[in-house]
Amino acid sequence: MSLYIGVMSGTSLDGIDIAIVDINDNQILLRAAETYPFSPSLRKDLYSLINTGRAHLQQLGQVDMALGHAYSEAILQLLAETNIAPTDIKAIGCHGQTIYHAPDAAYPFSMQIGCASVIAELTGITTIADFRQRDMVLGGQGAPLVPAFHQALFHNPDEDTVIANIGGISNITILPADKRQPVLGFDTGPGNVLLDQWYQQHHRAMYDENGRWARDGKVDTELLNLLLADPFFMQPLPKSTGREHFNLTWLTNTLVAFDKPIKAESIQKTLLQLTVRSIADAVKQYAENASSLYVCGGGAHNEVLMQSLRDELTNIKVSNTVDLGLAPDWVEACAFAWLGMQTLHHQSGNLPAVTGASKPTILGAIYSSSEAS
Repeated sequence: MSLYIGVMSGTSLDGIDIAIVDINDNQILLRAAETYPFSPSLRKDLYSLINTGRAHLQQLGQVDMALGHAYSEAILQLLAETNIAPTDIKAIGCHGQTIYHAPDAAYPFSMQIGCASVIAELTGITTIADFRQRDMVLGGQGAPLVPAFHQALFHNPDEDTVIANIGGISNITILPADKRQPVLGFDTGPGNVLLDQWYQQHHRAMYDENGRWARDGKVDTELLNLLLADPFFMQPLPKSTGREHFNLTWLTNTLVAFDKPIKAESIQKTLLQLTVRSIADAVKQYAENASSLYVCGGGAHNEVLMQSLRDELTNIKVSNTVDLGLAPDWVEACAFAWLGMQTLHHQSGNLPAVTGASKPTILGAIYSSSEAS
């Protein structure tokens, strides 16, 4: 038994995903998983950091430490609920909360917070964090990092497969049946981030459950084409993006340029179609031989979005990763447990064909705990 913990909190800010995973020779068994909500004050602070891109240094330091404490409490709670001792865990792989992603800066960087020193000390478990930076030092985008895990877990020697992760931002992994062919992976654009932010402007809830509000609207083709005219969608690979680019300000500026009356629910439906079209266009361009597409992330629960994907990709089977043996909510948390294992065993975790790095490299920094086994 080799137990690892994966910790993930994504751009949707919908909570802390914790997964306890048994990994042996790339055989991956999910032992337990749970999502723990952020406290309202912590979520507010994270939202402010991400959406303004500005912070007093004291605020940044305090939120970094507070998030480390929140991660630790969630980890210890799941261990208590499952009667698994911290000493039974080999390591924690913690993605951290991305607050700024700048792959095109003069000195490219990607900043994740959630202090790993806090996690290692409070849990007594060796913790691996800061996964993106080393790939970026080698000229990579630092994202997406999950395609290596997708390859290890989901490769099908009988067909080309696409894994689509629809979180706040969407990304796809293209897994050729022929292992001699390179795996491709990249961000396709907004996933749920614009849908959630627009919904929150008009309702007292965090997201449009099952796409019910979007279902009441109609896609405005002219607005959709204006949204799709953003240069990111035409950018060559490798590429990655985040809330720094696709956010409510970006949407508001586009609506000002659109300058026509349109119902709020039709904007929601058009944003949903933006997510769908950007994924479908990427699949058609880069994975024309794929037979199946499996969705993970929160978007897998949006039936209107899933049906729209099926309508756009009529020649491909569209379902979610349950069909591959892993529920869509836990794929990313499991991925960072696996990436933590790779780092602990001095194995590379990036795919240069995906990120654009000049070579494979060991990812992350190890915060050792003398209490861990």
